[in-house]
Amino acid sequence: MAVAFLSAQRSKDPSSQVGACIVNQDNKIVGIGYNGMPNGCDDDELPWARRASDRLDTKYPYVCHAELNAIMNKNSADVKGCTMYVALFPCNECAKLIIQAGLKEVVYLSDKYHDTPEMTASRRLLNLAGIEYRQFTPRRAKIVIDFNSINQAGTS
Repeated sequence: MAVAFLSAQRSKDPSSQVGACIVNQDNKIVGIGYNGMPNGCDDDELPWARRASDRLDTKYPYVCHAELNAIMNKNSADVKGCTMYVALFPCNECAKLIIQAGLKEVVYLSDKYHDTPEMTASRRLLNLAGIEYRQFTPRRAKIVIDFNSINQAGTS
């Protein structure tokens, strides 16, 4: 889950940085992604707004979710039987991708949109496909990455 959160830091979305990490049966990373605009589409030329009078002026018709990007960025032949760690419970569109890719499990941290139609549809799809999902329980509240620690190695 920490790798999913680290990946999310690359997102330019000002309101929601979401990351996903796919691991195989040996817990080796086979795919990583974060929410962002499609390849070749300038992040600065497309909207990042959550609300606007015209839906085309919001991020929703354009942004690729972290789950999609993790599946597309895979470094193995396929992700069948793998587990996806993701910051947010996947929407219905991502559930379809997860099912079609052959993932066996989804581990998520937040389910803050639980009661929306998209999440209800997502759970229904995942249940019908027999894909397990569970909420992640962190063993620690935070992980700190100290980039200065490398410069202090061997100075004692």
